[in-house]
Amino acid sequence: MRVHQVEDSFGRKKLVKLWEPEGYPFEAEAIQQIENMARMPFVHKHVAVMPDAHAGKGSTVGTVIATKGAIVPAAVGVDIGCGMMALRLSLTADDLPDSLSHIRGMIEAAVPHGRGTMDQIRGGRDPGSWGNPPASVVERWKYLEKGYDAIIAKHPKIAQRRLPTQHLGSLGTGNHFIELCLDEENRVWVMLHSGSRGIGNAIGTYFIEKAKEEMHRYHIADYLPDQDLSYLVEHTEVYDDYCEAVEWAQEFAMENRKEMMTAVLRVLRQTLPPFMSEQMAVNCHHNYVTRESHYGENVWVTRKGAVQAREGTLGIIPGSMGTGSFIVEGKGNPNSFHSCSHGAGRTMSRTKAKALITMEQHAEAMKGIEARLDADVLDESPAAYKPIGAVMAAQDDLVEIKHRLRQVLNVKG
Repeated sequence: MRVHQVEDSFGRKKLVKLWEPEGYPFEAEAIQQIENMARMPFVHKHVAVMPDAHAGKGSTVGTVIATKGAIVPAAVGVDIGCGMMALRLSLTADDLPDSLSHIRGMIEAAVPHGRGTMDQIRGGRDPGSWGNPPASVVERWKYLEKGYDAIIAKHPKIAQRRLPTQHLGSLGTGNHFIELCLDEENRVWVMLHSGSRGIGNAIGTYFIEKAKEEMHRYHIADYLPDQDLSYLVEHTEVYDDYCEAVEWAQEFAMENRKEMMTAVLRVLRQTLPPFMSEQMAVNCHHNYVTRESHYGENVWVTRKGAVQAREGTLGIIPGSMGTGSFIVEGKGNPNSFHSCSHGAGRTMSRTKAKALITMEQHAEAMKGIEARLDADVLDESPAAYKPIGAVMAAQDDLVEIKHRLRQVLNVKG
């Protein structure tokens, strides 16, 4: 960890604590975003920067921000509640068939992925219009529906953007994935990565705009270093409404991962020998905001691309689609606000990756892994990410590695 110091507009010293991987310095745009955030008057103590950090919209991906009396919706982002879930099975590598292509096809059919898939399958808010969905989906939606209705009663424009029922139990696009993995003892794990999908995006986008409106309303906008640092102030109605909506979206994301895991296990029970679920590693967010106590005060902690790593807490740090992942246990380091990285971190933008990485290079990096090999996944190729080994080495004071997983099957959104 290294400490970086900046000054705010009043000449007050503000600190940034960075876990920078050796040989992979943070880019200038990310550092500028981090400094902008650190200068905000409501930041508590310092900003913590994880080793997978890279520039994002308004706030750097891979940052942990503790705040008092205010929340920055753009720092939470629009992929609200995005996170990981992993489950160890009683199977070993010997229980898997030589070819996993048919299992990949069955998982892709069982878990809707890509853009618009759920709209095509379900097409309406009423669970009765879904066409015989699994009972678990209907039960989970009924549980969530009351909270959703309360949110859109106050903010009906959110409902005009996206309906939650169209996305519950779906994977999405981008870096979201489902994998079968093997650990160091060749035990089989199921791991997946997704969040609150379209409805989380609608909530995040809506309240980011509301925060900007608040800044103009109180004549603060012109003094912000970045309009995406617009914030909501405690004890205002819009702040309370955002807290309610973001908490709902985070719960939706948890339920979404549970439903996808149920669907994947259903496929595996059809194709593999009988098995039991031995160990739930974690079902946790890495894009979210929550109330916690740090340095003796109750604060909001925004983790934008970071995982909670309290002492003894299990978490998941995935690498790229070809380089494996880690099950970790937190060490409870107060300097990081009990956090660690959420992945390897990009070294290339998606556009740059598609321009520079060839299909031949991608195929070579994915040897031995059952996965899609087409131009649509080049932006997720391992070469677009930092080496996960360097990222893990930079945070050995934050987490202890419990298991190293290597994927044998990958389904990309």
